[in-house]
Amino acid sequence: MKRVVVGLSGGVDSSVAAYLLKEQGYDVIGIFMRNWMDDSVIISDECPWLEDSNDAMQVAEKLGIPFHILDLSLAYKERIVDYMFKEYSQGNTPNPDVLCNREVKFDLFLKEALKLGAEYVATGHYCQKDSIQLNGKKVHRLLAGADQNKDQSYFLCQIDQEQLSRALFPIGHLQKSEVRKIAKEQDLITAEKRDSQGLCFIGKVKLPVFLQQQLASKEGDIIALDASEHVFHRNGGTSLQELSAPYPLPEIQGKKVGTHQGAHFYTVGQRKGLGVGGFEEPLFILGTDTLKNQVFVGESDRHPGLYRKGLKLRATEELWLRSDLRVAQGEGAEFDVRIRYRQELQKAKLQRTADGLYIIFEKAQRAIAPGQFAAWYLKNELIGSGVID
Repeated sequence: MKRVVVGLSGGVDSSVAAYLLKEQGYDVIGIFMRNWMDDSVIISDECPWLEDSNDAMQVAEKLGIPFHILDLSLAYKERIVDYMFKEYSQGNTPNPDVLCNREVKFDLFLKEALKLGAEYVATGHYCQKDSIQLNGKKVHRLLAGADQNKDQSYFLCQIDQEQLSRALFPIGHLQKSEVRKIAKEQDLITAEKRDSQGLCFIGKVKLPVFLQQQLASKEGDIIALDASEHVFHRNGGTSLQELSAPYPLPEIQGKKVGTHQGAHFYTVGQRKGLGVGGFEEPLFILGTDTLKNQVFVGESDRHPGLYRKGLKLRATEELWLRSDLRVAQGEGAEFDVRIRYRQELQKAKLQRTADGLYIIFEKAQRAIAPGQFAAWYLKNELIGSGVID
């Protein structure tokens, strides 16, 4: 009997994943990952980690499987939280869920599972996996979940072939409604539980408070940029570098319209939290300058400063799950790309030059944020990903 360790988060998805694996004849062990020790930033009346771990334990008892709590808080701080603070301090927008899967669930957690004699780890992600043969070698493919509204393949865009070979996604072929139905039929305590919106395996976290614990507040100017001025400064170039370069915001004529408490607390495309009135349409953040502590805004979501045709990826965090499809230097290939979770896939071309990998979209994209992950697909298969520079 093959052993599998399930990451029981205290939610309905991982609960049903554990149930299905047991029904399939696996030797199932449930483990709750405790990734954070500071309850001061958790919204205590909306499912903190303690409530989640108790729910996970009750699910394990109901299913008759062993249950453990694994404390990964120190490693989580070093690998995820410290990375987040560093990125935000530089004006970038990291995605902790992608990092958590790469660094914690399918690295540290996987290693602990292997110590317990498990062959696989399983999660409640809405994605699917299969395998093909290429040149006599088995290659694993990561596919989108059957429920298009819940597809979470984007969050797994940074795991590699070795990690994927050890992964199981028991609910990936189901719709969310079917998952809840199974949970109700099995009388699982998590059947009606709301989905968590918090950071990975922490609980519901007040992200601004979380950031302010480490990043000091510092008053700076909010500068509004006129759309016509922005159009005038719009780069008309056609090279990869010109198409992917952010607009030179500090060079554009603007007007101070308010103050903020730190440019590193804001991200491109953000609408709420500015506290600036007097405009006919909502203001959106076009960009930030953390060195000068300035936040640049534009009126309406049609402002040209919100849109760009391309982006460049950091070479250090580029990953091809399908290395056989990797774009070589001097070459290009067409893929479907998304630059944030739940975004519809966008047609684009990946082109590699001597100075890096570029993504040029068929249509200009709104709010391209440095630090986020861009993931590219062929149909419903995730091919690779990288961090936006």
